[in-house]
Amino acid sequence: MRSHLLNDLTAEHYRRSVTEGVERVAAHLAATDRPFTGITADALAPRIDGIDLDRPLHDTSAVLDELEEVYLRDAVHFHHPRYVAHLNCPVVIPAVLGEAVLSAVNSSLDTWDQSAGATLIERKLVDWTASRIGLGPAADGVFTSGGTQSNLQALLLAREEAKPGQAGRAGADSLGGLRILVSEAGHFSVRKAAKLLGLGPESVVSLPVDRDRRMRTVALAHELERCRREGLVPMAVVATAGTTDFGSIDPLPEIAELCDRYGVWLHVDAAYGCGLLVSPTRRHLLAGIERADSVTVDYHKSFFQPVSSSALLVRDASALRHATYHAEYLNPRRTVSERIPNQVDKSLQTTRRFDALKLWTTLRVMGADGIGRLFDEVCDLAAEGWRMLAADPRFDVVVEPALSTLVFRHVPAAPTDPAEIDRANLHARKALFASGAAVVAGTKVGGRHHLKFTLLNPETTTADLAAVLDLIAGHAEQYLGESLDRAS
Repeated sequence: MRSHLLNDLTAEHYRRSVTEGVERVAAHLAATDRPFTGITADALAPRIDGIDLDRPLHDTSAVLDELEEVYLRDAVHFHHPRYVAHLNCPVVIPAVLGEAVLSAVNSSLDTWDQSAGATLIERKLVDWTASRIGLGPAADGVFTSGGTQSNLQALLLAREEAKPGQAGRAGADSLGGLRILVSEAGHFSVRKAAKLLGLGPESVVSLPVDRDRRMRTVALAHELERCRREGLVPMAVVATAGTTDFGSIDPLPEIAELCDRYGVWLHVDAAYGCGLLVSPTRRHLLAGIERADSVTVDYHKSFFQPVSSSALLVRDASALRHATYHAEYLNPRRTVSERIPNQVDKSLQTTRRFDALKLWTTLRVMGADGIGRLFDEVCDLAAEGWRMLAADPRFDVVVEPALSTLVFRHVPAAPTDPAEIDRANLHARKALFASGAAVVAGTKVGGRHHLKFTLLNPETTTADLAAVLDLIAGHAEQYLGESLDRAS
């Protein structure tokens, strides 16, 4: 079995095995003609359940053959131009190269004596991102597994800075007096983070949004004043730069002004909108983000990186001390005075992948402008898609996109019960997924079911969007026709 360990004696075995795997994936990508096969869980589960993991195949080719049956054949392909569902991007080749390197070397980004140069590369990328945001010379940060973890850590820092009894902070008598203010279009991970931080459901205050799905700053001001009046402590305002459903960007300058006035931690969730940091034409949309105390970025969304690749950035490096613990076997306190750079001192994780390498190889091959131009392309496509939807009587589109998301629903020409229209849109999405011809997402707006295009593939064209819209209309109209037949 030692022949399977990757080392100096097995380098040729490694080369052959990985090459065969790459060739299989490349052939599969080249032959893909739709984003999904339409397979159901009930159909796929027996194939996987029938595999006896205690009886290995002892052959790489046989394993790849089996993998074709249970995974590759039915994988949902984000690179296909008619995958327009969730915040999943096609990945750039330099990042995949970085993934191959980091997986083989297997550095762990917790301590210097496990990562050496990897530590410095991650720190360089953190500094680069903080500079792009404009956080200032005292900024720092750390790579994370994704936006949910980044938001959790940001709110942990905010809680510790705002906790009752904290020096310089007014406070309630317990954690029950802490409040997190976020728009109703903000990410669900804010509520999840609050629960993990020991805060009750009342701690998250949902603020209304305007017609463009941006936080209403008047409502924020009223809530901040109410907290002051009632002796509550607003521990953080979470502004969103790219909401999941609408791609809307909260009015960051006005929110930052209010946070300054009331002395509140400002966290900007830019998991989606971070691509604007490298956009040659749209960087101004993030004006005000430089005033944040912390920022979430997801490179695996709008930087075209493989999952996972995310980071949390903070204006003041000292705030990261709230995530710091010292273990004698790992990062004893003496390493601080010895100026040994241990990334575990900043992270919620201990063992952690060298995910920063993917972004490093991407920047070194393509450059920041190259990434930004790709993101600009999908934003331009969304603008064209909005014009198509606004001119098409078969659809109602909710809001003109700031980024690359379109929310809409099919509406029949004849007056129809709104609940029936809901069911028709749900049916269209399911039927489309079952066909494998395209994959779209769904959400609710005002309690009504809508469909959603999340455009992150520069290869998607307006012709693709038109074709998918025709398919959606066809499925919805067929459902409504059959429903009418059933009712008569």
